[in-house]
Amino acid sequence: MTPQELRTLCLEFNASAEEFPFGPETSVFKVLGKVFALSALDARPLTVSLKCDPDEALLLREQHPAIVPGYHLNKRHWNTVTVSELPDRMVRELVEDSYDLVVAGLPKAERLRLDRP
Repeated sequence: MTPQELRTLCLEFNASAEEFPFGPETSVFKVLGKVFALSALDARPLTVSLKCDPDEALLLREQHPAIVPGYHLNKRHWNTVTVSELPDRMVRELVEDSYDLVVAGLPKAERLRLDRP
């Protein structure tokens, strides 16, 4: 997956937006103001930090060396994924799971507006 494909993936979810609160080198993808993905899209190797269920996060780290505790994030709830070392399909699923976890924490009215009850 290329940096542009990762950006496109993150922006295809309802109400998602890209912001740069940490400077121009770090893309922060949010849904209704809540972060679900962070990536320095120009970095090599390309990595993305994603929110994850704590139990699932531990399993993923055990099974995949390309998935490590979130860099500069709460290591219980965030993983950093080296994109080039995983199949694109898995990266897509991890990004969608992160988005869904963040949406699940939004008020019900906002979840329903996003078509994700």
